[in-house]
Amino acid sequence: MLGADEFATRKGHKYGTVLVDCETHAPIDLLPDRESATFAAWLTDHPGVEIICRDRGGAFADGARAGAPDAVQVADPWHLWHNLAEAVKSLVSKHSSCLREPAPAPESPPEVLRPPLSHAGRLAERARRHHAAVHDLLGQGFTIRAVARRLELSRNTVRRYARAVTWEELATGRWQNLPSTLDPYKSYLHQRWHEGHTSGAKLHAELHERGFTGSYSVVRDYLRRFRRTSADRPPPARPPGIRKVTGWITRNPDRMNDDDQQKLKAILARCPELEAATGHVRSFAAMMAIRSASRLPEWIATARADEHHGLRGFADGLLADLDAVILGLSTEWSSGCVEGRVTDIKLLKRVHGRGTRGASHHEPRDRLPEPCAVRRHHSERASLRQHFVIEAALRASYADDVQAMMQ
Repeated sequence: MLGADEFATRKGHKYGTVLVDCETHAPIDLLPDRESATFAAWLTDHPGVEIICRDRGGAFADGARAGAPDAVQVADPWHLWHNLAEAVKSLVSKHSSCLREPAPAPESPPEVLRPPLSHAGRLAERARRHHAAVHDLLGQGFTIRAVARRLELSRNTVRRYARAVTWEELATGRWQNLPSTLDPYKSYLHQRWHEGHTSGAKLHAELHERGFTGSYSVVRDYLRRFRRTSADRPPPARPPGIRKVTGWITRNPDRMNDDDQQKLKAILARCPELEAATGHVRSFAAMMAIRSASRLPEWIATARADEHHGLRGFADGLLADLDAVILGLSTEWSSGCVEGRVTDIKLLKRVHGRGTRGASHHEPRDRLPEPCAVRRHHSERASLRQHFVIEAALRASYADDVQAMMQ
């Protein structure tokens, strides 16, 4: 059983292919590229391969059909799930506006952040101040006439303050809920404020076009209570990221905490497309969990019939590679050991780069550090030999790239 997967010698520019015996997990060979013709030529030169476990890439499928037409192809389950997750991620990105909490209803008034002073603002404040001053002077023995002269108030005003036990008695019923020329236009101001239009000058101009005759200061003073300052502005609630929501959709609901489940539920309630896609994802996950492909044709037909959830492209890809996908879902075969060898190759590159740029400058430039000492301690010589096979193949096939990494 042969496993095949790609690896990067220079990510985004140059790739090769690693071939692994999936029964012994031993690396077999490295190919200089990931083209189907190269893979087909290798299979032709090495007959006898019965099972080929691969990713969903078309190059390996085409190469397997050309070089080993009698071999059975198996689509790796991890790559199947990865492809589905990428399709979900693309769909979530398309509907990213649904991730944010909706704004309050336009008809509701804005939140009052700085309400006016109680009892009609500055007029009530003046009454409170004068009441305190009058009673303080009277308590010191001043006469009504003397208090009026000192505070520059009329004697009748001083008498009124003197008779009042509390200053609220002078304010109750006065200067409160007085009609304003802005009253007929407040609902319109609330609506425009919720829509994000917070410029007092622009809103005053809009009201003037609708018949408002008041001054700009009336609009400005009314809007002032709704404005936030740096002191009272709470940090904006950030919506969950695209990757996080994708993880919620593709995760087992039993392994999610209550908070994440509630957030996902709210997002799905706002976006029917994501809700439909979530149902398809979970039914596909159920097939993978029980390793049964009996419902796969029905799943593909349902997914292709619904054009709103964004998984039609993924379903079309499954249909084009149906035989390999069925075996990937219904058997224990996978290319997990191949991914392990790809990790070994990455480790060789990283350890080598760190060794030449770090403290070990005095080591020979043509020697690669042993990855086993960094990644894990192997006691079995067979495991060491497998790493040496990869290292030797890297030297033979990618001498230029190894030299570039060393520099």
